[in-house]
Amino acid sequence: MNNIVEDLRNGISSYKFADIKKALSDFEVNKDNIETAKELIEVLKSDKRKNVISIGIKYEKSLEKYNKEVERVKLLYEFDKQRVKPGEYLAGVDEVGRGPLAGPIVAAAVVLDLDSLENIILEINDSKKLTDHKREELAEIIKRNAIDYSISLCDHNEIDEKGIGVCNNLVFLNSVKTLKKVTPSVVLSDGYLVRNLDIYNEAVIKGDTKSASIACASIIAKVFRDNIMKEYDEKYPNYDFVDNVGYGTSKHVNAIKKFGPCKIHRLSFLRNILK
Repeated sequence: MNNIVEDLRNGISSYKFADIKKALSDFEVNKDNIETAKELIEVLKSDKRKNVISIGIKYEKSLEKYNKEVERVKLLYEFDKQRVKPGEYLAGVDEVGRGPLAGPIVAAAVVLDLDSLENIILEINDSKKLTDHKREELAEIIKRNAIDYSISLCDHNEIDEKGIGVCNNLVFLNSVKTLKKVTPSVVLSDGYLVRNLDIYNEAVIKGDTKSASIACASIIAKVFRDNIMKEYDEKYPNYDFVDNVGYGTSKHVNAIKKFGPCKIHRLSFLRNILK
């Protein structure tokens, strides 16, 4: 890429617009090419052709967007970093699947490297605000880059037996307790304090929009559970689990009324539907 920028700098006027566009078709602004992007923008905007300048303006906007995203995510990391002393670890915990009519409730705990903000994971957010593809992509990045992570679940039988409140706490608690590489000094949990946790715990309302660690836990838990529900969709195709992931959409409720519940339905959640 640097060679292309240098070639353009030495004689951009000799390149046709179509050739410039083709040469830059795969170029996207990221943390590894910021300086190259700045040079490229300068070169493109120095040209006299409006269509070439427009490419420079496009990359300028991309760079501005990238920088805003970096600042947004750094605030999420700083939120976590302010809550631990040097050398301590912080775990963020979040759950998915509290409200569905079928399937498990899943929680994840994630421990991030808060000491270096050079390798922050961009685009992390409340998992519900991300597309399926972006969640899948980010889940793999998070698992590769996290210092530690763990996933815990309670299935539909446990939910019916113990109640969703108890299971919500259990998956929070177990996801922290099953971390293998480190023991956190602080646990940030989304929305609820974790009962019976012998580690300092802070509940953060809408934590997946404030804490980097909780946001990452939200994404991992969501992807894990969604993939379980996709497998269940193949086994129980009448209920549209691939789209509703167990939530009570009208199509799902009508299927329950027509076919009755399947083995993964939470019967304690269906009393009003089946009466």
